[in-house]
Amino acid sequence: MVARIEHLVTSGTFSLDGGTWDVENNVWIVGDDEEVIVIDAAHDVEAIGAAVGDRHLRAIVCTHGHDDHIGAAPELADATGAPVLIHLDDRLLWKHTHPDRNPDGYLSDMRRISVAGIELTVLHTPGHTPGAISLHAPSLRTVFTGDTLFAGGPGATGRSYSDFPTIVRSIRDRLLVLPPETVVRTGHGESTTIGAEAPHLGEWVDPS
Repeated sequence: MVARIEHLVTSGTFSLDGGTWDVENNVWIVGDDEEVIVIDAAHDVEAIGAAVGDRHLRAIVCTHGHDDHIGAAPELADATGAPVLIHLDDRLLWKHTHPDRNPDGYLSDMRRISVAGIELTVLHTPGHTPGAISLHAPSLRTVFTGDTLFAGGPGATGRSYSDFPTIVRSIRDRLLVLPPETVVRTGHGESTTIGAEAPHLGEWVDPS
């Protein structure tokens, strides 16, 4: 069986620094008819569980530690037995949302995650959060960027734990070096490609 990408949109809220906002999140499921991984278990554990179905869930991978991306992860893990994985540098953000539950494992740069005969490589892309990651799946010509890179520019850096120069370096050095045809599947909103975003790097750094 050939690995494929499935897409689910869930709705909920994002809270940080005393504010709360309504958001819609992209949940990505990668695998085949036998086994999958979930990228960002956001908001709705029932909808995500239904999309996974009776397939073996190998891992729940968190692109970063904001509550809208990890809120449903522990409950999904309890229901399926799958480990929750997040980068070590986002452990403080994880604890904001789940103070009584630890992740099951920590991700590091260039770690490889295997599912359905393919490999996804963890790229540490900090800036939106200290432990933000992207997942590059070359065999699927795709990179899952969480909230690091969107159609139209970098993710937000105006709240705690974020830094604009850092996110720009992450995008320039880790993402824009990927093949231009690589599809960028984001944490919110529409997908784009590396080739579509790369020419605009200078505009993001100096909008004037």
